[in-house]
Amino acid sequence: MSATDSLERPADESWRQAPFRHAEFLPVDLDLQEDADGTIRLTTKAPYEPIDANLARAFLKTAARLGDAPALAERGADGEWDYTSFAELAREVRGAAQWMLDNLPRGGVLVLMAENSVAVAALSFAAFATGTILCPVSPAYGVAGGDHARLRHVFDRVAPAAIYCDPHPAYAKALQDIGCEATIISSDPGVFGDGVVAVADVFSTEPTDAVDRAIESVDTETAAQYMMTSGSTGLPKVVQQSLTALAANTAQGLGLIGRAAGWDDVMLDWLPWHHAAGASVLRAGLMLGGTLHIDAGKPAPGLFETSIANLRDISVPYFNNVPLGYAMLVEAMDKDTQLRDTFFAKMRLMLYGGAGLPQHVYDKLQRHAVAATGHRIHMTTGYGMTETVSGCCAIHYETDKVGIGLPGPGVELKLVPTGDRYEARLRGPMLMIGYLDEPGKTAAAFDEEGYYRTGDMVVFHDRDDPAQGLAFAGRMAEEFKLSNGTWVYGGQLREKLLKTLSDDIAELVLADDGRPYLGLLVWPKPDATLDGIAAKLAEFNQGQRGGSAKIRRVRLLETPPAANHHEISDKGTINRRAVLDNRAHALDALFADEPPADVREV
Repeated sequence: MSATDSLERPADESWRQAPFRHAEFLPVDLDLQEDADGTIRLTTKAPYEPIDANLARAFLKTAARLGDAPALAERGADGEWDYTSFAELAREVRGAAQWMLDNLPRGGVLVLMAENSVAVAALSFAAFATGTILCPVSPAYGVAGGDHARLRHVFDRVAPAAIYCDPHPAYAKALQDIGCEATIISSDPGVFGDGVVAVADVFSTEPTDAVDRAIESVDTETAAQYMMTSGSTGLPKVVQQSLTALAANTAQGLGLIGRAAGWDDVMLDWLPWHHAAGASVLRAGLMLGGTLHIDAGKPAPGLFETSIANLRDISVPYFNNVPLGYAMLVEAMDKDTQLRDTFFAKMRLMLYGGAGLPQHVYDKLQRHAVAATGHRIHMTTGYGMTETVSGCCAIHYETDKVGIGLPGPGVELKLVPTGDRYEARLRGPMLMIGYLDEPGKTAAAFDEEGYYRTGDMVVFHDRDDPAQGLAFAGRMAEEFKLSNGTWVYGGQLREKLLKTLSDDIAELVLADDGRPYLGLLVWPKPDATLDGIAAKLAEFNQGQRGGSAKIRRVRLLETPPAANHHEISDKGTINRRAVLDNRAHALDALFADEPPADVREV
């Protein structure tokens, strides 16, 4: 029987009774306080155990202990894995640190505009060693074309002393177009012209005692890293993070799921290091002594095949991805039992982040797990954001429900009642310093008690049993009003629609603010038809109450979401506003008085 055959029996729910494979988690031991106004304050009673905030020092201690053990691996030109040992990486970190001390001002900014690589890892920890402020940005900033608005914005805001780039002609043109005056570092200087520093020369710099003195003099409370927000509502904000915050977030992750995650084991990860979740995996792996295989694939057409090939090759105990990646993974497993069996062979924990995981994707993933191993696999989420470094809440208990979990050690979660939901606010040592040169936005981001306003809405799975955790219930920024003043809860509605249309569409966008009714723009899967999608929407509408939850028109989108126009992030999440703004013709057709032939009324 094939994997597909075993999953095409909707009545068979026996997988729900399968036991979970053992994973060692933080015990659930909550302290819940409720104020007179209904505000809930939630913490874990587990102690917060800080780690060395001097990340370069912590890494070099690990490297000295592990020596020739493999730290990082990336595919070489021959397609085989090339391994870099902890000792080799430490030598590159020390060499790069000496180069930075010799050539960059203390407190200067180093921009990284490159895909994940050994070079990026070494430069990152060299920056931590020298007080150089690290500023990773998405490679998409360099290939976006046009006026390079986001790249120009970042350079204007952070004034970099140097930038490391992959040798891509588009990057060279972008830097020339914005008038870059920073020192350019690359593995192939010839792509950029005269005066460019070869990264090999940076790493081969002979380190002196000045490196050790610099490491010991690092101020862990000042800005060590600038990270960009997603910029979904405009140009990205520059988030200032201290080494103390970076270390605190790693410590919280260790306290929540560290033993189960196996960051000291074999890992495979594609998440970009210029985003919060990917960077946290890199830091944890290098500080705890794991071997991180750099996956060059992404959950996108034409790129996910690379990830699939890697997952057929390497079994890992821990896997981290965004919901879109898991949706593509289960679709691939439907047709590939080898992939399924290799993926689950050692797996004990799967993590998702970046957005809510649809329940139907979770269910299908667990069906595959039980088919392969006889066990369900624990699935957690790292709920957090750039302003909290990365995930600081997680599911660390047995459950078959998706959600955001519970706060980790040292995290204070405040739940402010808003109707039948709560707005989540966070406080703790992992919080950002603030937004660079934006005091007004920084002040607005925190409430009067110093809690960060996440803008996320949550609910308890069971208010009478808070140990079951919290569920995501939408983002305030995703909610909008129709012309009659009725609110549309976009996050919740989107999840329901994705589940209903999972066989027919890859993604969707709800439209739109101020309109008389709801319309839908969708990216169809192969062989899906507009009439078939409209029929499923008609059935969906029968189970909804009120116009703010019923879809009246639908239109297919012919071209995929464009990263160059900020319609899709590196994590695979859709920027609804950018899609609607960039595709005005499709939006106009959706709401035309006399809809064209490519629009269906539901």
